[in-house]
Amino acid sequence: MKQYIVDAFTDTVFKGNPAAVCIMDSWIDDDLMLSITRENNLSETAFAVKENEKYRLRWFTSGGEIDLCGHATLATAFVITNFYEKNIDKIVFDTLSGDLTVHKKGELFELNFPSYDLKSVEITKEIIDAIGVKPLEVFIDRDLVCVLENSELVKKFEPNLEKIKLLDGLLLHITAKVDENSEFDCISRSFAPKLNVAEDPVCGSGHCHLVPLWSYKLGKNEIAAFQASKRTGTLYCKLDKEKNRVSLRGKAVLFAVSEIFI
Repeated sequence: MKQYIVDAFTDTVFKGNPAAVCIMDSWIDDDLMLSITRENNLSETAFAVKENEKYRLRWFTSGGEIDLCGHATLATAFVITNFYEKNIDKIVFDTLSGDLTVHKKGELFELNFPSYDLKSVEITKEIIDAIGVKPLEVFIDRDLVCVLENSELVKKFEPNLEKIKLLDGLLLHITAKVDENSEFDCISRSFAPKLNVAEDPVCGSGHCHLVPLWSYKLGKNEIAAFQASKRTGTLYCKLDKEKNRVSLRGKAVLFAVSEIFI
């Protein structure tokens, strides 16, 4: 079985977020998909099968299957349009989060995802202890989002993964507004120890939390977002308030093609 490794939300190898992608003729056992994912030791491995006019897409971390993953969706679209169906510029994925549409626009891929509905929650001692500083605000939906005072706190953050595991939410995102002279609107980092992922280099589903938040705070629908992991990543985002959807645009680059022997 052929497998591709693609760096998503970047145009440079060794940056962005790497995902493994397997485009299959038919489904293999869930346990085998999980074993392949654990062998890859990346944050996510994507598996897709074309069913009629759509691709059924599933995402796995080493901790199990998840309901939404942005960078692995972008990586899968990159693989399909470069190696399987070179003449298409639109893909509809059937996923656990419903139909997700990806448009190819030159070198950019535009992903259309559902946005999360954040609710403000109390700043607890456990949160302060886990992140080492008192956040300005804390919100939750699928993930926990902590708004920090400035971008330097985000960049310098040293995660305590065991304490983060005890917090509510599937992932933890820390975020802040950037300086006015920056090309970006917000900065963030994402941590997923509950999924056996220490730090997600660039988290697409995380920005389905962050874009609605910063759109409201900054009074604008288009957000340029910077993920400040060691690999770094860039996302160009747009909020559709009426449809409760988020568009994420980014590039991708191929790192490797391999053959899996199973």
